[in-house]
Amino acid sequence: MAEVESAGDMLAKQHRKEKKDLQAKVQSMKNAVPKNDKKRRKQLAEDISKLETELNEKHEEELQLLKASCAGGEQEEEVVNGVASLALEGEEELNDAKQERGPSKAQKRRDKKAAAEKERESRIAEAEVENLSGLRHQEGLKLAQKLAARQLQIKEISSDGHCMYRAVEDQLAQNGLSLNLIELRAQTAQYIRAHADDFLPFLTNSTTGDLYTADEFQKYCCDIEDTAAWGGQLELRALTQVLRLPIEVIQADSPDIIIGEEFDKRPITLIYMRHAYGLGEHYNSVQRLKDASSDGGVV
Repeated sequence: MAEVESAGDMLAKQHRKEKKDLQAKVQSMKNAVPKNDKKRRKQLAEDISKLETELNEKHEEELQLLKASCAGGEQEEEVVNGVASLALEGEEELNDAKQERGPSKAQKRRDKKAAAEKERESRIAEAEVENLSGLRHQEGLKLAQKLAARQLQIKEISSDGHCMYRAVEDQLAQNGLSLNLIELRAQTAQYIRAHADDFLPFLTNSTTGDLYTADEFQKYCCDIEDTAAWGGQLELRALTQVLRLPIEVIQADSPDIIIGEEFDKRPITLIYMRHAYGLGEHYNSVQRLKDASSDGGVV
């Protein structure tokens, strides 16, 4: 009986390796397809589902073959670990006794894993449906329509706490201007420090609701300069003064706004998204549609 279990263990080990190899292949396939290419991502999901189904069917077939090879009488030969041997005396009785006790631990593990795989596939399908009707998807559609009317499209910016500054950096680069993330943060903090009276009335302690103390204000400015603190409208206001040009912010469900209208120049353009990621708000940049003729500017 121990020999038969060894064969089952070998097969289980092989199956685990094949599933691990498939997971690595799936991850490689996902990395090769841009997240904003919805058509290819949809096809990717179908291809991955097909690969997983084929592997599960292969494993099930191999399990059935193993069971069949172990179901003979006393004189039936078995191949275990590559060595032929005769079935042991009384093995049939032992198998009957085992069946009376219920499924083996190995079978329970296989059943549990199969159930987990089925549940995972179900969750993936549900997520696809939810994504099509979800807030993120709807927001993306509305923004795409707004931008298409202006021959623009979203340019994805990484979600790392620096997204607003990275989007501004990208817009400046598209207009031939060079200020990097570190410089933008440093100059924003410096401007806010120098104009505390303009910003303090809008800064309150989230716990007490009181206006910032002098120490809290200094920490706020240091966080802008030295950390990945998220930027918002106050920082955009400071940036318009630093850059001496307006900043336009496009939103899905609200009118577009322009900060720094006092500067009579072409604005740089950011996209503000409320539902882009699990943490919520996010800024992206924009770029010309690939089939649109360039006019020398972003908008």
